[in-house]
Amino acid sequence: MNNYTPPYKITSKILKLSTQISEELTKLQFTGVEKVNPMLRKKNRIKTLAGTLEIEGNFLGEEKITAILDGKRVLGTVKELAEVQGAIKAYEKLDSYRYFELDDLLLAHKILMDEILTTAGSFRSVNVKVGEHIAPQPNMVNELMINLFSWLKNSDEHMLLKSCIFHYEFEFIHPFSDGNGRIGRLWQSVILNSFNPIFSLLPTESIVRDYQEEYYKAIEDSTQIGESTPFIEFMLEMIFKSIQNIKDDNVPINVPKDDPIKRLDKIIEIISENKDITILELANKLNVADKTIKRDIAKLKEQNRIIRVGSLKSGHWEVKVYE
Repeated sequence: MNNYTPPYKITSKILKLSTQISEELTKLQFTGVEKVNPMLRKKNRIKTLAGTLEIEGNFLGEEKITAILDGKRVLGTVKELAEVQGAIKAYEKLDSYRYFELDDLLLAHKILMDEILTTAGSFRSVNVKVGEHIAPQPNMVNELMINLFSWLKNSDEHMLLKSCIFHYEFEFIHPFSDGNGRIGRLWQSVILNSFNPIFSLLPTESIVRDYQEEYYKAIEDSTQIGESTPFIEFMLEMIFKSIQNIKDDNVPINVPKDDPIKRLDKIIEIISENKDITILELANKLNVADKTIKRDIAKLKEQNRIIRVGSLKSGHWEVKVYE
């Protein structure tokens, strides 16, 4: 067994996010969200597929992907349609991949890229440059990947962190001539799913798509300092956001949603006690997604019940008091 360990640091932000994610997962399990109905499961898988493809410039979108899944004919270029079909097939096998087996990752790449690349399922034999990053020489790729999978299998690090570290290291090595981004995101989902099956419901890829610039910046920042720490922090935030969103979108029918009017009053009460509270902190306190809080805040501003003084980053809230 080799002793390769990817470089990273555990920051207080990483610890805090890991704890928050673990707490939210526990809450989700209590709601029975993993027994969510098949329609919602399908909807989230479509979001995942659209998200990961859009990051790579394929904008067929959720509507057309739904039509393809339903066996309907869809207009698109040969490449676009092949990319969608490949992604559908690759994600269909999410539960059967062994996260620690390099052969399974090669199989996933073959399934994903079979109609697009003649070298699908094989490491690249050419040099690649991604932005400013010159990826390792092709003759180094095989050994680097073996070392990375050995670490993935044998490390005692928490699976949440392992999934993020792997994702970054994989993108750094860039082992294939094409499809690296899609496989990196898929494999992080494979690792997370093996840690907790709830992750197969979370469309984390669609959240990453919404923060695409930050995603690439986190990769660049990590490459610049020579460790995956900024990328781990970023991806944990994305995972946390996707959990927050599923709580809002996919709450099982038997779990009643809060009364929105009561929630508005509660927000006023909380802001009265803490004018510096953030959207995320409000979402945590009220156990809803941050996008729900954003809608509530917009409503309260509309009703002229609160105002924001200064910027979102450094400002504060003020509750309007009427005599």
